[in-house]
Amino acid sequence: MTNSMLMESRVGTMRLESDGEALTHAEFVAEDVLPEQLEGEPDPVLVEASRQLEAYFAGELHVFDLPLAAHGTDFQTRVWAELVKIPFGETTSYGAIAARLGKPPGASRAVGLANGANPIAIVVPCHRVIGSNGSLIGYAGGLDRKRYLLGFESSTPAQPGLFDEALRREVTLPSAAVTR
Repeated sequence: MTNSMLMESRVGTMRLESDGEALTHAEFVAEDVLPEQLEGEPDPVLVEASRQLEAYFAGELHVFDLPLAAHGTDFQTRVWAELVKIPFGETTSYGAIAARLGKPPGASRAVGLANGANPIAIVVPCHRVIGSNGSLIGYAGGLDRKRYLLGFESSTPAQPGLFDEALRREVTLPSAAVTR
């Protein structure tokens, strides 16, 4: 049985889904999505995922501790396993992940496709993967969100929400922040 809930975050509304044992999805949804009507007791996995995401956005949590059950191909799950190893506030490139998986440099495109198929945004930090030249390349949640998340993680104090005017600027990543 799949359970779901909506939560508001600094980067928009997110739908969290669980199979009752583990978090299976954390995805961005349109602002006008109506909340699901939940019956019975709230799913403890979703309650904990929401609590940890709120702590993340408050700047109080840098490493998630949740049971995860993302479904994908063998290659996708290997890429996603590499994503959770990228520390808070750091980035790596698609090519670096391909190399860690023992793949040739051209496999960075396949890593990008697997990264884009990640069903558990933020918790499995696909936003921390950038181009080898430091450029922001693709993000299923949109480049504005990726830019915000990387800026948020690189700053000490918590920043205002994504759509605040003060954040409508480019985030320049120092080249030293890119793991090659």
